[in-house]
This record gives sequence, C-alpha cells and structure tokens, in this order.
Amino acid sequence: MRVCDTIAGLREARRPLRGPLGFVPTMGALHEGHASLVRRARQECASVAVSIFVNPTQFGPHEDFARYPRTPDVDLRLLESLGVDVVIIPDADEMYPAGHVARVTMSGYPARGLEAAARPGHFNGVATVVAKLFAIVAAQRAYFGQKDAQQLAVVRRMVTDLDIDVEVVGCPTVREPDGLAMSSRNRYLSPDERRSATVLYRGLCRAREAWHDGERSPGALRRAIVGELLLERVVRPEYAAIVHPDTFRIYRGRVDGPALAAVAARVGTTRLIDNASLD
Repeated sequence: MRVCDTIAGLREARRPLRGPLGFVPTMGALHEGHASLVRRARQECASVAVSIFVNPTQFGPHEDFARYPRTPDVDLRLLESLGVDVVIIPDADEMYPAGHVARVTMSGYPARGLEAAARPGHFNGVATVVAKLFAIVAAQRAYFGQKDAQQLAVVRRMVTDLDIDVEVVGCPTVREPDGLAMSSRNRYLSPDERRSATVLYRGLCRAREAWHDGERSPGALRRAIVGELLLERVVRPEYAAIVHPDTFRIYRGRVDGPALAAVAARVGTTRLIDNASLD
C-alpha cells in the first residue's frame, strides 16, 4: 500500500494502477462503516484509493474541528489489511495552499434545510473538497455511506451539475447490534450517553412502523420519531423530518412519493444524525 501526503505523490502512485479505480473519501477515525465501503470498492474495482483528510472548510466556527478524532496510524493499518492500493493523507496546506480562492457553492436542493440549515456553509465545504478529491484521484467509482444521506444527495447533485465523470455509489448504513449508526463521533459519548443514543434509531423504527401501517401524514410520522426521542433525558432533538431521498425537500402535505425519515439530536454534548428509508 502506497501512502502519499501530497497531490503529486498520489498522482504518481495512481498512474500504474489498473482500472476501474474505486475511491473512498474519509475524514479518518475509521470504523466498520468505512471498512464496509472499502470492501465494496474492493469487490467491484480492480484498484482502491482512500483519502484521510479532516476538511476544515466543512466545519463551522463553533464545531468540533479541533477535537475531531484523528487516528492515522490505526487507520492505515486497517486500510492495509483491507487491501487498499493507495492512500492520500494530506494536510490543510496541501489541499488549500496560500492563495486558494475557488469554492463550490451549492445554492439549492438538496443542499437546503436540515443539515444545511443547522450547519451553514457545511455543504459548500463538502462539495469543494469532494470535487478537489475527484479531480486528484480520477477514480471511476466513489463510495459513500447512506448514514450521511443528505451529503450523498449533495454529492450526486454536484457530480450531475458539473459533469464529473465518476459513478457515485451509495452504500447501506452500518449499525451496531443495538441499532446505533456507526460514526466517528460516537467516541465522544459517555457509557450512559451511548446507551441513550440508540433512541435515534428507535425513533426511526417507530416512523417506519407507522408508515407500514398506512400512515402518510408527515406530521404524524415526525411525531412518532420525536415522541421516542423525548423518552431519553439526555437527548435533545434538533430536527425530525420526512423528505424526498433525492431532493431532500421536506414533505408538508400527504407523502405521495419515496420517503426518507431523517433525524438529528444532541446526546449530551454530542451531535448525531441518522436516517431510514420508509418505503
């Protein structure tokens, strides 16, 4: 496995790789969810590249950029065991050198509402770094987890609108045995908070049960989620919404199309998100 800390080094290491090349962009602190993306890429592609980069442009001024977990040595051992061919692990000066002014701006759906409203500028930062990584790695396929469903929809919209020649592959959310979606931020949770955090998935399951019983009112589906969240004292709901999975427009009247339930909440001081397809 080649490990590169510069763009030039990555391009040199990429040159002899056989295609198709699969690419998994990450911010490190890898877990089984990331590993599932790499395994999928390994199954479908002749070569696999991974990036590890905690992207400062997608964090707000009061978010957790400084304390975001960074475990590069552990991450690299995992990636080598999974058969990754090349890893790029640049620093911020390599990705955003002095004088860097170009940005990708996402101005409409799916980069509106929910995470976009909670974290202004977040998806512009995501789109910018992903566009740069797509240009650097030049992969044929890129793999993203469904856990960050709005991010996945934003990346797909960007690829379509900018005519980027890459297939964006969405992969199922990987969960702990008790249902909690795997996330690098789960490391912030205390043992009691970790137990309470499973309520996000329980709330989504309540909405799914109501859906399968015939409920099509977005308000009723939302109340099923929030009602479950409020059972846990340390959990503070931020939003619960029923959205179209491609556009992320929030359903206001009767749900008459494909539907995704999305939720965000604070568990103690840790912000977690999750989602589940209803249909």
